[in-house]
Amino acid sequence: MQTGPEAKFYKERYTPELLGEMYRRMTLVREFELRAIEERRGGLIPGFIHSCVGQEATAVGVCLALTAEDVITSTHRGHGHLIGKGGDPKYMMAELAARSPGYCKGRGGSLHIADFSLGILGANGIVGGGIPMATGAALGFQMRKEKRVAVAFFGDGASNEGSFHEAANQAGVWKLPVIFFCENNLYGEGTAMHRCTPIDDLAIRAQSYGFPGVIVDGNDVLAVYEAVKEAVERANRGEGPTFIEAKTYRYRGHYEGDPQVYRTQEEIHSWQKKDPIDRFKQKLIESNLFDDGDLEELQGSVIVQLDAAVAFAASAEKPVADEAMAGVYADTHNGLVF
Repeated sequence: MQTGPEAKFYKERYTPELLGEMYRRMTLVREFELRAIEERRGGLIPGFIHSCVGQEATAVGVCLALTAEDVITSTHRGHGHLIGKGGDPKYMMAELAARSPGYCKGRGGSLHIADFSLGILGANGIVGGGIPMATGAALGFQMRKEKRVAVAFFGDGASNEGSFHEAANQAGVWKLPVIFFCENNLYGEGTAMHRCTPIDDLAIRAQSYGFPGVIVDGNDVLAVYEAVKEAVERANRGEGPTFIEAKTYRYRGHYEGDPQVYRTQEEIHSWQKKDPIDRFKQKLIESNLFDDGDLEELQGSVIVQLDAAVAFAASAEKPVADEAMAGVYADTHNGLVF
């Protein structure tokens, strides 16, 4: 085990509780995705699943750098973001299985999970759809003089959408407390980034709108965490937005069943050698704060939690047709009905 300067750095900068929670949540994201894929094959989950296996460090690194009062908007590949922000796998699994106790009463499915109580303003099936939402939330925080930050998760493809450029321009002009967090996994569906984007580093686009662009190793949870902490502090000082580009990779296809003819197995395997969970596990052991037994115990607790989530979803009732319109319209006296 390592006892030199790096081990000392971890002990001085991070609490064991934070490091352990990073590992637990990354493992929970990975195992949730794998279990969801399994349950879809078994028939419990209908429809499509867009898994984020391989991108666990971005979701967890971002969300653990936020406070409970900060908010996020997510994407079609958003299960990890929701777990990272504290979402309950039990209700997530129920939503994927189209059951009434799910986050959206079983009517939103994989692409539209939200939990306002946790600051999860919603996943979005529209590419770039969450970017203006997060920017609007940030405007609200600024107008109310609240020390809160909004984070918009989006992929490399969404950086080419007008919604990103309009939101970035507005955020730059008004110095809004928003973080544009780009998970650059090199592909927009089946299109390689270099085929539709004339630059290699998307973060340089921030310069056009007057705020910093930062590039981080998206497979290093601590690098992501540090970048987001700095961006949060900057926003809370009234200095405006930050664009963070995390270079990462998804191991599985755009959706489950994707034939993936647009990339090679060699490319996938090269990224698997940089697996975010394996890398972090090694760092934790080298820090002398954890050993294999500690980490196996954390992983075991995750498996127990997911077993319970699947059992909950499988036994839960399905939505009834009479409630199809519930929550669609606002109650002007009592607010939205959910």
